[in-house]
Amino acid sequence: MLIVHVHVLVRPECIEAFRAASVENARHSVGEPGIARFDVLQQADDPARFVLTEVYRDAGAPARHKETAHYAAWRDAVAGMMAEPRTSVKYAAVFPADGGW
Repeated sequence: MLIVHVHVLVRPECIEAFRAASVENARHSVGEPGIARFDVLQQADDPARFVLTEVYRDAGAPARHKETAHYAAWRDAVAGMMAEPRTSVKYAAVFPADGGW
C-alpha cells in the first residue's frame, strides 16, 4: 500500500469550486482498481487548506491514476485555484500492513 497526502492551499474565492472539483475527481477515483481509498479533507479552522488522502494498492497505481480523464479534468480545473503549488508526502502502511482497506 502506498498512501499519499496531497496538501493544497486554495485561494479564498475558489474554496467552493475547488471542493466541488475535488469531490468529483474523488468519486471517479474510488472506482479505479488500483485505488483503495480517496479522501478529500478540508481543514476545520482554515477552510482554504485541503488534504487529499490517496491510498493506492500498488506502486504503479498513481501513474495509472494520472492517466485518467477525470484526473486530467481535475488538474486543469484547479490549477488556477491554488494559492501556492500543491505538495505531497508519501507514506507506507505500518499497521495494519495491508492498510486495512
